[in-house]
Amino acid sequence: MSFQEGERGWTVMAGEEGAGQEKGFKLLGILDVQRTPCARDAILHGAGGSVAAGMLFFLSTSRVRRSFDVGFAGFMLTTLGSWFYCRMNNAKLRVQQRVIQEGIRNKVVYEGTSLDPTNRPRADAPSGPS
Repeated sequence: MSFQEGERGWTVMAGEEGAGQEKGFKLLGILDVQRTPCARDAILHGAGGSVAAGMLFFLSTSRVRRSFDVGFAGFMLTTLGSWFYCRMNNAKLRVQQRVIQEGIRNKVVYEGTSLDPTNRPRADAPSGPS
C-alpha cells in the first residue's frame, strides 16, 4: 500500500494496477462523492437523519408508508442543510485564508520601509538627541 499526493489531497493506492486510474463513487451516476467538497459528510448526515426521522415517526404512529415518507424528507432536509452549512464554512475559511495571505504579502513588501506598521515611532520616545 502506498500514498500519493494528488490535486485534492492524499490518496491511498493498493498496488501498481491502480496507479494510473482513480476511481470515485458516483451517487445516482452524477455526483462524484469523492471529488465534490462536503458531499460525503452531507450524505452520511442525511442517512442518519433519515433513519432517526423515520424511526421516530414510526414509533409514534405505527404507519409504515408515512414513516418512509418522513424518513425520505428527513434525508433530503438533513443532507441539504449539512451540505450548505459545510459549504458556507469552507467559503468563510477561504476568505480568511485570502486575508491572511494578503497580510503576509504586505508584510514582506513593506518590511524595513517607512510604511512598515511594526516600525512606527512611539509617542513616549524622545524624538531626537538631547
